[in-house]
Amino acid sequence: MRSNFIVHAGARFGLLVALLMTPPVFAADDPGPAPSTPASRAEQACREARGRYQSQPTNAAAAWQFASACFDQCEFSRNDADRAGVANQGINACRQALARDPGLAAAHYYLGMDLAQLARTERLGALGLLKEVEEEWRTAIKLDENFDYAGPDRNLGQLYLNAPGWPWSIGSRPNARQHLLRAVRLHPEYPENHLNLIEAYLKWNDHAQGRLAANELTQLLPDARKKFTGPAWESNWEDWNKRWQAIQTKLSQKSDLSPSHHKK
Repeated sequence: MRSNFIVHAGARFGLLVALLMTPPVFAADDPGPAPSTPASRAEQACREARGRYQSQPTNAAAAWQFASACFDQCEFSRNDADRAGVANQGINACRQALARDPGLAAAHYYLGMDLAQLARTERLGALGLLKEVEEEWRTAIKLDENFDYAGPDRNLGQLYLNAPGWPWSIGSRPNARQHLLRAVRLHPEYPENHLNLIEAYLKWNDHAQGRLAANELTQLLPDARKKFTGPAWESNWEDWNKRWQAIQTKLSQKSDLSPSHHKK
């Protein structure tokens, strides 16, 4: 059984794909994170997962859990070399697990996650990695569409939303919409599925659909705050709350500019 920390590790994908084309922002070069911060918890979780995997190299669960922890630690990397080094450890663990069990959904899922982290360090080669990322998540959907609260659909939706479109890459509005909607349908209790869909509607200037989706999330948030609670979810809620506030601000501004507000 996955720990609370590992359960949601992959959920931090968020707008990772959007960062592929821009230089990543690295943490300050200081003596190290203070105790009990998201960064320190990610580092500790990765260290512990690495130890379990090294002691049980043929244990499939230990392999993908290590890959999951690698993804999380990559989010706090200070430079490209650190990010690539950790991402490659997760990639190798998943590939070894898949060599023994090609039908392991979790390994395909986190292989895609860590490949996406690696892509952040490949300025010229990032786009070339996206096809492999896409294939891994499509395979994960076939094997277990519910994994990580519809994580494969959620991530594919973000991939198609933020990647450049044809002929340069695989970005596609119809594909993005399909997978973002599917993630919400499969796991409506998970806030990030709704946030991704609403942000996509706003990006497409479809404020009517965005407002409907926002109303749905408003109804679900009280229960979500009770379900996804504790230190393991602090960084998620920090991100989700910021995004939710930004969504509400944009929808409010659009409402203020609507024709009905200018009638005399």
